[in-house]
Amino acid sequence: MSTDPLHSLEIKRPASDSHIANSDVLSLASYLKAAADPLRLSVLRLLKQDSFAVLELCHLLAVKQSGMSHHLKILAQADLVATRREGNTIFYRRATAADSDSGLQDHADVQQALFARIDQMPLDIDVAARLLEVQRERIASSHSFFEDNAALFRQQQEQIADYELYGLAVAQLLDNLDLPAQKLALEIGPGNGQFLGELATRFEKVLGLDNNQPMLAQAADYVSAHKLKNVELRCGEIDHLPANLHPDCVVLNMVLHHTPSPAEVIAAVGQLLPADAVLLICELSHHQQSWVRESCGDIWLGFDPNELTGWLAQANLACEHSQYLALRNGFQIQIHAARKLPSFSTLI
Repeated sequence: MSTDPLHSLEIKRPASDSHIANSDVLSLASYLKAAADPLRLSVLRLLKQDSFAVLELCHLLAVKQSGMSHHLKILAQADLVATRREGNTIFYRRATAADSDSGLQDHADVQQALFARIDQMPLDIDVAARLLEVQRERIASSHSFFEDNAALFRQQQEQIADYELYGLAVAQLLDNLDLPAQKLALEIGPGNGQFLGELATRFEKVLGLDNNQPMLAQAADYVSAHKLKNVELRCGEIDHLPANLHPDCVVLNMVLHHTPSPAEVIAAVGQLLPADAVLLICELSHHQQSWVRESCGDIWLGFDPNELTGWLAQANLACEHSQYLALRNGFQIQIHAARKLPSFSTLI
């Protein structure tokens, strides 16, 4: 007979608790297994701030389509990537908690740690070169369209969303925002300048920035015709703006679907904004009307709201307000107001 006091101690767990524990372990193991592949990690690294189609990912990573499709299927089943269809093409991006009802939310902390570690990985030199090539092709296509069609931009834009149908809603949202100050507003990609007029009545100074000179000329005509004395227009990129600009509000008004890498634009704005300043985004919701590529120079067929809010979160911007407007021809406008969160250093 044993004298060990633990020998006769019988430990029991309710069957349901044991089942839940095993289920959690299996779920986490499956999730980690989906990420445990060098190629799949490389895909997630590329998707840090962009969306790519299967063939683009094949080109970037020099992988055959059959192999890439297999890996993307595994990532999608684990809720590590989300998809959107544009015509016959499927684009992939990193998934967010809003993309899943269960699995991703269960592993949100693991996902954040995983993505943070992946983002520290440098891109292979050849992959980085091919990525730059893809981005340049997108930029060249966008610039070419606006150089040839700047004079017709308003007429073409009205086929999708007439400014009169959404401009007032954006202005009203701006009036309801608690801004840190109203000294400086920056609009990136002001188009033909209509919203510059709204900003000019609300801020001491307004800066309009565009990297396309013909389009900037359209805005200049509007500024001159409406005698907007406190508006300055500048041709250039966001990265070229001075670090001490400190705008109280930045506006991206129907511009992201024309940009090669929308997430990089949002990230750049996040770097530029001081704490508590506001980013105001007005954009098309995702649609399937591919004719806008040739007619209006659109690179992207709108965006899923989760996509935009995910990029905002990556840029340390907290979305405070979202609004959706139905337009004619089956298009929908989404408006988001996001505030720059204080950095850790400013809280100490």
